[in-house]
Amino acid sequence: MLEPTYQADVVVVGAGVAGLSAARRLTSAGVSTVVLEAAHEVGGRTATEKVDGFRLDRVGRLLSTACAELHVTPGLEDLVLRPFAPGVLLHSDGRHHRAGVQPGSRRARGAQSARGALHAVRALASTPLPGPRRPVAVPGRQVSVPRSRGGAPLGTALDQARLGAALNRLAGTSVERLLARPETTAAEALHGRGLPARTVDGFLRPLLAALLCDPELTTSSRSADLALRDFASGRLCLPAGGAEALPQLLARSLPPGTVHTGVRVTSVSTTSVATAEHGEFRCAAVLVATGARDAAALLPGLRVPDFHPVTVVHHTTDEPPGTDASLLLDADRGGPVAHTAVVSAVDPSRAPAGRTLVTSTVLGPATADTDAAVRTHLARLYGVPTTRWETLAVRHTADAVPAMRPPHDLRRPVRLLAGLYVCGDHRDSGAVQGALRSAERAATALLTDLGVRRPMHTADPLPTARAA
Repeated sequence: MLEPTYQADVVVVGAGVAGLSAARRLTSAGVSTVVLEAAHEVGGRTATEKVDGFRLDRVGRLLSTACAELHVTPGLEDLVLRPFAPGVLLHSDGRHHRAGVQPGSRRARGAQSARGALHAVRALASTPLPGPRRPVAVPGRQVSVPRSRGGAPLGTALDQARLGAALNRLAGTSVERLLARPETTAAEALHGRGLPARTVDGFLRPLLAALLCDPELTTSSRSADLALRDFASGRLCLPAGGAEALPQLLARSLPPGTVHTGVRVTSVSTTSVATAEHGEFRCAAVLVATGARDAAALLPGLRVPDFHPVTVVHHTTDEPPGTDASLLLDADRGGPVAHTAVVSAVDPSRAPAGRTLVTSTVLGPATADTDAAVRTHLARLYGVPTTRWETLAVRHTADAVPAMRPPHDLRRPVRLLAGLYVCGDHRDSGAVQGALRSAERAATALLTDLGVRRPMHTADPLPTARAA
């Protein structure tokens, strides 16, 4: 139980990535800070569940090694990123096709022009790719091997060259120039970029749906451009040990006793925070760093966006599918799975030795037969029977990703008034990097308003409350 009253410079409400990152910046500047979290663990949606030695992400957003925030945010210096195989693997008409190998990889080196891109994709097309081991036998149905469609779903070699050149140009475009482009939906922007319809529908649409968790691509074209820029500039990746690695690293970088879990905040003002069972916290400023709905409950009038729901299904099997560490997308969109991967091949720490972890993401509302539908779809995507795969978990998150429909302000205000601030992915790009950027903006505004170079108060040691 905490003391009835405690005094600090800043109280941060919420111990997700945004709140912990802001707290790290504040404490590093000498501002005494307390972080209050209603749950019994830090992380919020960036959580990882442990089941029989497996590490299962609740949402598991895709990251990119090109994301600057993952490399420069204080407290994340020890973050280890596990990259997928270059590009992505597209399933179309029963075959696998490698696509989107980024600049800087061995295969794409030299593809800085249309001619270089053409050489790269021709070399890529001649490289054997892992594909379905064998057709899946279905009782009562004849099994046939699909015919090749010659470059599907990327089109001809020239089409692929144009795609490679477009990705290279995007990787070299500054963020400022991307944000200055006219804004529309991602779907409308894709068809206005001069790329063949087959390339757009067979590669860019499923890729962006996976990156944005938005199957209809109603997201702002500017946010979509930023996501594609990160894809084109680096490698898709996952945090080693699970998504929880980010909040855990940030929490460990804070002074002991900063974070307190199991503390439910009921109201906030510019000078205090009231809790359900732990009394009042007096302070000079309050930063609300919860999800958008909880933030609006504490800050009446705050805009609550729509959300993209996400369901993550985790399976284990004795025999891993033959896709290695590739991210697999369905170019034909023939089932509920937006993307899937043998995650234990990407990050071996997520599965016990000798076991395989396959993680698949479904976009949209949850259904009663999600697992059965996912198994059927995975059998087609991987080309192996899935009836004997063991289901480890099916996790649905209704408010997984804030929607970013146009017009979308990527720098939504974090300073509501002097002494009251808000941050989170709903104030920025709706992704992990957006949460980190909004935390930096909020911490900067707080430090500017406080105008101090030393703590305003001397905080007494805290009695017991679960410290992270």
